Amino acid sequence: MSGPAGPAFKQLNLVVSDMDAALAFWRRLGLTPRLTPDGQHADAELSPGLDIEWDTAEFAPQWDTSSRGAVAGSLIIGFQLASREAVDALYEELTAAGYHGHQRPYDGFWGARYAIVDDPDGNAAGLMSPVEADRKFWPPTQAPAT
Repeated sequence: MSGPAGPAFKQLNLVVSDMDAALAFWRRLGLTPRLTPDGQHADAELSPGLDIEWDTAEFAPQWDTSSRGAVAGSLIIGFQLASREAVDALYEELTAAGYHGHQRPYDGFWGARYAIVDDPDGNAAGLMSPVEADRKFWPPTQAPAT
């Protein structure tokens, strides 16, 4: 799909080792995946015109002959939360449920509260509060170790 200016961003695809476990994680973040009857593929709309899709490692070679399977990369799928407190609360909820805390919550130099939690395959979900101009600072400091 492209427009007059070129390609249009349409979707994210994640290859997963355990579809049920992966979808359980992403449902906790408010997504509502639709699973195919064979359980090999799921999709959800992130916003109008932007989708996220999940495919099992066994199914991915059907559309990507060079698929490396369920290998997480450096992509972080970001979620906006209502408040700084909501970031901390969701991070605690997800890590208490057994998901890996990739980056514990901290105050980012750009003025938001931020944390990262990994799904069962190591795909990262960023949790971020609204930016508050009076909380911005420069130069950046190193994020705290998890």
